[in-house]
Amino acid sequence: MKRYLEIFLAFFRMGCSTFGGGYAVVPVAERELVKNKGWVTLEEVIDYYTIAQITPGIISVNLATFVGDKLKGPLGGFIATMGFILPGITLAMLAAVFIANFAELAVVQHAFAGIRIAVGALVLDTVIKMMKGAFKDNKAPFIFIVVFAVSVFPRGFIPAFVQSPVFLVLVSGLAGLLIYRRKNHASPANTRGNT
Repeated sequence: MKRYLEIFLAFFRMGCSTFGGGYAVVPVAERELVKNKGWVTLEEVIDYYTIAQITPGIISVNLATFVGDKLKGPLGGFIATMGFILPGITLAMLAAVFIANFAELAVVQHAFAGIRIAVGALVLDTVIKMMKGAFKDNKAPFIFIVVFAVSVFPRGFIPAFVQSPVFLVLVSGLAGLLIYRRKNHASPANTRGNT
């Protein structure tokens, strides 16, 4: 029971300090889950994050579910998810009630401007960490460059579905499967030949 409470509180703290959606959760997860708790490695967080991107639902919530499940099974996944979403749901309800009265105030608009800048910095930090973890050989930058070029190419020159994040993630996954599977198939054969 104590471990479930610990999981809930860890993800509740993450939910309180994660602003800006999916990308902003990675530095927070690294601090809370990797450095403070030692429950997972940064590489595992990036792997879970990658899986969370291609599964239905909110990326950061999926990440919480996957980590909670790894720690204590399905109940751990449920508790981690509840801990993570509770602060956001509470803030969203409060915002829905009061935002109409305060959204036009200059102080609120300035605060949101500051939050947007901070979220941009967190997203950039996440991108740098993900790139460091992803570029393990000379093939990975090739996939990155192709996907980046296709995604930023002016609209109209490339069919819209090709620039869709879903399409790009699926094609990148297929490319990774083909490139790295061939590489992995070669290693066992070499090992068997040496024994």
